[in-house]
Amino acid sequence: MSPAETGNNLPILYSFRRCPYAMRARMALLISETQVHLREVVLRDKPEEMIAASPKATVPVLVQDDGAVIDESLAIMHWALERNDPADWLDDREAGADLIAEADSDFKDNLDRYKYPTRYDDVDPIAHRSAGLAFLKKLEAMLAVKGQLLGNEPRLADFAIFPFVRQFANNDRNWFDAEPLPALQKWLAAHLGSDLFASTMKKYPQWQTGDTEPAFPG
Repeated sequence: MSPAETGNNLPILYSFRRCPYAMRARMALLISETQVHLREVVLRDKPEEMIAASPKATVPVLVQDDGAVIDESLAIMHWALERNDPADWLDDREAGADLIAEADSDFKDNLDRYKYPTRYDDVDPIAHRSAGLAFLKKLEAMLAVKGQLLGNEPRLADFAIFPFVRQFANNDRNWFDAEPLPALQKWLAAHLGSDLFASTMKKYPQWQTGDTEPAFPG
């Protein structure tokens, strides 16, 4: 546990287990040993307390013990790692910033239209799959050099991006596995098989007002 996070006055994290944004926030909290009170959200039944803290009502939302709110996943990652960064995720932060921004914008837009085409007008999911594949090929070229996006060791960019690659791959796993992306496929499998990701994906019951809040990491 981070020295700054002891006792009962822990920040509160509103999270949803399967959300890739919430996944990356939880991974940063885990690796930085920053403990929070976890409130697991069901998206169709969002708690009023979360909406009051962040009216945009999307996870993750971190409410600090002084009431300050961080409601962007990347900002939560930075907040946790700036307190404690034992695995040096913030090394090469600037080098990975543009790549994360591309993943969070163009790639995410294509992912959403590939995975959820009925939510949009006049969308061809295969066209968006092809557009997303162009980004995956860019990652493949980077990973083929040293195995991680920015070198031999995983950094912030790897953990910020891989939950979205996971979601893209899982939409049609047979198609993804058949693509000539060996370095990317190996990278994804290693991250998915890690102890860190297993801890990140631990299941918690839906939190409702008055419920006991489990500590995370527990």
